[in-house]
Amino acid sequence: MELLRSHLAKVRIPEPTNRIQKEECCISFDTPRSEGGLYVDMCSFLGFGKDFVRWNFEKTGNPVYLHIQQQRKPVPEDRPLKKPTLLAIGVEGGFDNQDPEYETTYNIVILPDFISLPFPSVELPEKVRLAADGVILAEGAARKEQLAAWTAEKKKISEYALTLQQLDNGVLVPPSGWKCSKCDKTENLWMNLTDGLILCGRRDWDGTGGNNHAIEHYEQTKFPLAVKLGTITADLEAADVYSYPEDESVEDPLLAQHLSHFGIDFSSLQKTEMTTAERELDTNVNYDWNRIQESDKDAEPLFGPGHTGLVNLGNSCYMASIMQVMFSTHSFISRYYENRSLREAFDTSPADPTVDLNMQLTKLGHGLLSGKYSVPPQEKDEDGKTPNDKQEGIPPRMFKTVIAAKHPEFSSMRQQDALEFLLHLFDQVERANAGTPNLDPCNSFKFIIEERLQCPSGKVAYNRRSDYILSLNIPLDEATNKEQLEAFQKTKAELGLEGKKISGGEMVRPRVPLEACLSSFSAPEEVHDFHSTALNAKTTAIKTAGLTTFPDYLVLHMRKFVMEAGWVPKKLDVYIDVPDTIDISHMRSKGLQPGEELLPEAAPGEERNEESMELVANEDIAGQLASMGFNYLHCQKAAINTSNAGVEEAMTWLLSHMEDPDIDDPISSGSSKAPIVDEGSVQTLVSFGFHEDLARKALKASGGNIEKATDWIFSNPGASDSTMDTDSGNATASSSTTQIDETASVPDGSGKYKLVGMVSHMGTSTHCGHYVAHVVKDGRWVIFNDSKVAESVDPPKDMAYLYFFQRY
Repeated sequence: MELLRSHLAKVRIPEPTNRIQKEECCISFDTPRSEGGLYVDMCSFLGFGKDFVRWNFEKTGNPVYLHIQQQRKPVPEDRPLKKPTLLAIGVEGGFDNQDPEYETTYNIVILPDFISLPFPSVELPEKVRLAADGVILAEGAARKEQLAAWTAEKKKISEYALTLQQLDNGVLVPPSGWKCSKCDKTENLWMNLTDGLILCGRRDWDGTGGNNHAIEHYEQTKFPLAVKLGTITADLEAADVYSYPEDESVEDPLLAQHLSHFGIDFSSLQKTEMTTAERELDTNVNYDWNRIQESDKDAEPLFGPGHTGLVNLGNSCYMASIMQVMFSTHSFISRYYENRSLREAFDTSPADPTVDLNMQLTKLGHGLLSGKYSVPPQEKDEDGKTPNDKQEGIPPRMFKTVIAAKHPEFSSMRQQDALEFLLHLFDQVERANAGTPNLDPCNSFKFIIEERLQCPSGKVAYNRRSDYILSLNIPLDEATNKEQLEAFQKTKAELGLEGKKISGGEMVRPRVPLEACLSSFSAPEEVHDFHSTALNAKTTAIKTAGLTTFPDYLVLHMRKFVMEAGWVPKKLDVYIDVPDTIDISHMRSKGLQPGEELLPEAAPGEERNEESMELVANEDIAGQLASMGFNYLHCQKAAINTSNAGVEEAMTWLLSHMEDPDIDDPISSGSSKAPIVDEGSVQTLVSFGFHEDLARKALKASGGNIEKATDWIFSNPGASDSTMDTDSGNATASSSTTQIDETASVPDGSGKYKLVGMVSHMGTSTHCGHYVAHVVKDGRWVIFNDSKVAESVDPPKDMAYLYFFQRY
């Protein structure tokens, strides 16, 4: 006790703003339930496993710790099931998932001799008692994230429900036989609770759903509430009620009264439509999902080094799938596992290792590759047998926190695009290794693209940029099964006339060879409105592209998300026939050739003053967005803020700025100027190897968001054909090759590659659905589906979103 009193200066009482890491070690994935428990530093409030707490003492000199240990309680056979009162898992009032219960014990421990004092105890100094109570009672950092991930928001009562005015127009709604009053839709119907008009819902991303008549009716009348017909039953709380001005599903406590106004007896109605939540769930259970997840296969579960699953933290499968592939590559394994010990990473990390990316990557690498956390579960099932098809996996909470720091999307609990996350990961890892670029594992993915432009004068221009991803269009006209497709479409049409639908297993999709996608990247392409400095006039140039270097690991991104007719975003329903090995040697570009003449530099007088030009919304772009159901003012702002680059770019901006507080403010003359681009963001993109003018255009088209700007560049390959004057739409080209620091360690070698990994996506949009990884390990394919790790029986090589190849 005297020794403890001599260390009181090293004890702090936690403040409400302090982050308390009491659920997990910041160096490993040890928890209070691990052997040895968890030691919480009573000065920094960081947690350490038994094997690592001494490292912290040697680094910081902090001697006082709260030792937390949890022992599993035996489960009584007659344990009753609790009825949930909250849509949540593992929280008070939530679903009882029959998790085992644990008994927690606490001790105060003094290092370096691990002297232990019981807690609670009145003999302890008051400061120690207050500090320990503060840690125990505080909400842990990991627990806060868990609650945010699992707890669904309860529907709020609409502010329009209690004062809703209903028209006495004599409308009586029958109990069945409903149809949209403006089209022939008989599904996804919504009845406006003010006038009783029945109209179809919004058009979905894939073109299905309704025809937007219900929302168009609201925009004309401003009648605020509508209920989805087919979801009304005796359980009124389950009915879908939507508030257009509040733009969300709401609760209407007077729904029974509002329905009765139009003669609807809810007690006699049967459910015929899925609610919005059920509809989303239903899309998750179909043929494609089962095939990608191999859920219908008798797959052998795998355990041990390199076969550790990642716990889903709530829509974190996009991150898990990417990290499983990354830690199967030699560069990441070498950097963060084989040549980087946990002790070295901790000793070189800042005071708080939870915010150091290199530390958390090392922790994740050791967690995934050591095999320490990949062991068969020991508990027995109801039949007394030990199940062997599931492992607990490790929760990558600290890694997610640090990789997503200051990023508004990845720090949320929403689903994200795996491609965007991979680019963000490369960016952050490159920054974290800026002082030691030779250690940067991302260099093994980097390569240089060279684009050649030739105008009718015969003169040429070359532009170069570094890249990590080769983004490929999918030429559907190159499908190899056109006869089967025609027969399928005929059968589908015939069944449609009979009111029947094709099942998932009977679907016939276009099959496009990967070689056709690679060829489309290198194929000559016309560039219209190209300003030739040789002719001093607009003309049409021919662009070709190739690679000047071949990376150690080649990542191919399949552009499955496109804009179809009517500018409706759509996911291509297509198979890509991908061989186990490819040879891209023919795609090597060799730069300026003998006999070629470069285009001359643009004359100074031809330069335009962007700052003096004002931009007004392109009415075609604004009109097409408005036809999708968006507010017209918002559509105009989207067009202006993306420099009228196109409907797709404007929609991207609009979807990410709909919650802006000034979105409804009128457009002023000052706002009609080209959007101001942050110079820091420009330089960040330039550091990736993009031309400065291309970086500015991409940032303008993406609302200043770096990740979206990078994705915009990949999705608009023609934008890099030349230096773009975005306000006038004129294209010019410089005669000199864009300067890239080729002294940097960009790898090069043979163009022969073997397929070693895939990330597949299920769902209609990259921001919903689910991601799964398949990786070649020890000569066999392994599926990583969050915490599920098993030998792959039938890897879906034709369905992936991202393909990873390794040079051989």
